Amino acid sequence: MTKLVRIASIYPTLLGTYGDGGNVAALRHIAALHGIGVDVHEISPGMDVPRDADIYVLGGGEDTAQVAAANALRASGALKDAVSNGAAVLAICAGYQILGHTFPDASSEASPGLGLIDIYTDRLPTRAVGELLAESTQVAGELTGYENHGGATHLGSGVQPLARVSVGVGNGDGTEGAVSGRVIGTYLHGPALVRNPALAEKLLGWAIDEQLTPIEEAEVLALREERIRLARSSSAKTPR
Repeated sequence: MTKLVRIASIYPTLLGTYGDGGNVAALRHIAALHGIGVDVHEISPGMDVPRDADIYVLGGGEDTAQVAAANALRASGALKDAVSNGAAVLAICAGYQILGHTFPDASSEASPGLGLIDIYTDRLPTRAVGELLAESTQVAGELTGYENHGGATHLGSGVQPLARVSVGVGNGDGTEGAVSGRVIGTYLHGPALVRNPALAEKLLGWAIDEQLTPIEEAEVLALREERIRLARSSSAKTPR
């Protein structure tokens, strides 16, 4: 019998910058490679957030949209309940920031997040824009993506970094992203799961309680190699 994974795409019209909606498409594609069925629900603002999905996906967004999404999700409580029941979460950039205790709004005032993981975000001295390359502590190999954010994210106790930065800024302290239980937050756009299918396999493995054997696709490997090469090249050309 084909295993079925329920995926909830949370507020893609609010949280969907830089092609982050492609993360759901990547999950669908990689699940098919592993013989896993998926049932995707796109949750628009005003709709009830399901409490019984296996994977929740949040993308990036502008300041106003970020605050609106955080307020709606906090009022709902559904995502917090789902995480308590073992659901997996992938949250990108603004979506990553709202998982924590506070994040800066458009006026740089601290706005309340969801408190799902022990992090908080304030402002970087200078906005981080460009290719981001980091050595993962959670999956094999390097993670590649594009970052565009002004947030410095600070990890609390019980939260591990997703990766250690080689090129770029990430959290602002040499680390990139965060992992707490089955929750992954990251500044990687790209989309993240297209560039880094090992992360998709991690999430799907959590959803079915199995460790998936990686399936490599030649086109994806070629894209990864090119992006990694470009990131290293751009870093070498940057004045220090």
